Amino acid sequence: MVRAEILGDVLVLHVEGMDKVWALKSQLSIPLAHIAGVRLDAEVVNQWWHGIRMPGTSIPGVIAAGTFYQAGKRIFWDIHHPERAVVISLDHESYDELVIEVENPDMFVANLRGVIKR
Repeated sequence: MVRAEILGDVLVLHVEGMDKVWALKSQLSIPLAHIAGVRLDAEVVNQWWHGIRMPGTSIPGVIAAGTFYQAGKRIFWDIHHPERAVVISLDHESYDELVIEVENPDMFVANLRGVIKR
């Protein structure tokens, strides 16, 4: 799971627990100006193929964590529970998308949309 906080004009995503090991990443910092969109999307997690894993962990139906390449996109994943999936689309970043699990996805999406509209 990922814990998110907004520090000034940056979204900081803290990868928690053992996910740090599985994703090979402990934190991501994204300028709010580089966030193109955010949406709830449990279906993207249920696809059988998330892309080529480099590096990271993938156990279908259990966890997808780390960097994946799919359809010309570089995507960071950290998901255990599809119903908590949030997809963040990015511009001008090393990742094209972030597919993350957060504790309260509805509130997270609403808050982030409100902040990036300003």
